[in-house]
Amino acid sequence: MFLISAVLCLSGCGNSAHEKNVSETSVTEIDQVLPVTGTFINLPYQDVRNKYTNPPHIDNTDPQMWAAKIAEMKKMGMEYLVFMSVANEGKAYYPSKLMGWQYPEWRQSPVDAIMDAAAEHGMKVFMSTGWAWDQDDNLRNPEIKGRQIKMMEELAGIYGSHPAMYGWYLPVEDCFGPVLTDYAVEAVNALTARARELTPSAKIMISPYGIFNSDFDDPRYEQQIARLTVDIIAYQDEIGCVRERYPLTRLRENWKKLRAIHDKTGIAMWANCESFAWEKGTNDRSSALIPAPYSRFLSQQIAASAGGAEKIISFVFCGLFEDPSSKYQLGQPHWSAKAYEDYMSWLGGDRYWKSVEASMCGKYGPAGTEDINDPLWKFYEAGTHEIVLPVENGKVESILVRMLNSHKDGIVPPSKIFLFSSPDGQKWSLVQVKDTPGFPNTNHDAFVDHVLFDNLGLETSHVKIVFTVEAKAAFDTPVLR
Repeated sequence: MFLISAVLCLSGCGNSAHEKNVSETSVTEIDQVLPVTGTFINLPYQDVRNKYTNPPHIDNTDPQMWAAKIAEMKKMGMEYLVFMSVANEGKAYYPSKLMGWQYPEWRQSPVDAIMDAAAEHGMKVFMSTGWAWDQDDNLRNPEIKGRQIKMMEELAGIYGSHPAMYGWYLPVEDCFGPVLTDYAVEAVNALTARARELTPSAKIMISPYGIFNSDFDDPRYEQQIARLTVDIIAYQDEIGCVRERYPLTRLRENWKKLRAIHDKTGIAMWANCESFAWEKGTNDRSSALIPAPYSRFLSQQIAASAGGAEKIISFVFCGLFEDPSSKYQLGQPHWSAKAYEDYMSWLGGDRYWKSVEASMCGKYGPAGTEDINDPLWKFYEAGTHEIVLPVENGKVESILVRMLNSHKDGIVPPSKIFLFSSPDGQKWSLVQVKDTPGFPNTNHDAFVDHVLFDNLGLETSHVKIVFTVEAKAAFDTPVLR
């Protein structure tokens, strides 16, 4: 069973009230989608998750590599760089006197190299206060908290007046759901108090998780946020971590709830959009991070923008979205380059990606979301199918076809889409054949694939879309313009 409604949207048509009522929560119209203007930088190799983003065969302490990578980040539009950590397991990536060094003594430290390159390109750096020991630092432990304060004091002495020094990132990834704990508030505020003494003008940022199970209706939720003395909260959107079966569904509303809270607290609300998927198991430290399809990430950008985020940063662009011309190749082979090229095409105003964006923003009418339960999706079983659409004014310039891609539900788009036209609805001529995107990182979440037939210049009475389904597929209404 694979059904589809053949609703036509011609150039210049508006979104009627009836159309908007079909799926009021599916899309949100916004004037501007925020680009990504910041990325985390991950220096230590902790586990298999870093297999591609920080591969062990790359010398991650090479200052020349970091000079090249920061230049690449600037080219991608990055304004902010966020150190995830500057030490690991008792070894520092900066010239520390508290601990030994993770790089040769005769070489410039990677932190120095990144800071100098950032200053050269006019970028702003959030310096990390960790790790006191490793990625599992627990600030409830007084020794860990004390060690992070000592590191902060040392780092302030070295980099406090550096032109790239913009603020502090406190690696306090406590869960905000259902309500932020007193322990977390006290730990953050203790670090913040010392940071204010050492570097009064520096911005202080945290990037917690827990949106998916936050109890926004509990008055303590807002109260606990209001107690924090930080400047910026960059919430992890948790789409890469797939905390829910269809995480983008509730995220759109959760951003709006957070915006209402932040309007009262005076703390800036940023989005930390997770750009990764997983090579093997989901949320498994033995599974490598790989780039998600850009159509999924663009939907995250739109959700954050519509929800009132002031900036979008990402864990992680550096080492995941890779310029294929780079001398220093990190990232999953081929697909990191594809993610880079797709993002840069969108950033440059590419017609395909801007058409996808417009559809996701509701500018062409209701559009299906990344959720098999969205009523806008119509399903086809295995076999060959065709959709015949009348052309009311006799002219078609473009057709956008949207397909749900959710391998975990057995929903797989066809590999090719065939477009035919007819002057009378009887005699058909092949116009174009398009491959569907076919991004392989599809095992953990759902996203929407798009095929655009463009610059058609057709004068016809009918068009027909033909495709063959191998298992099961889902389409929403094609957009004719």
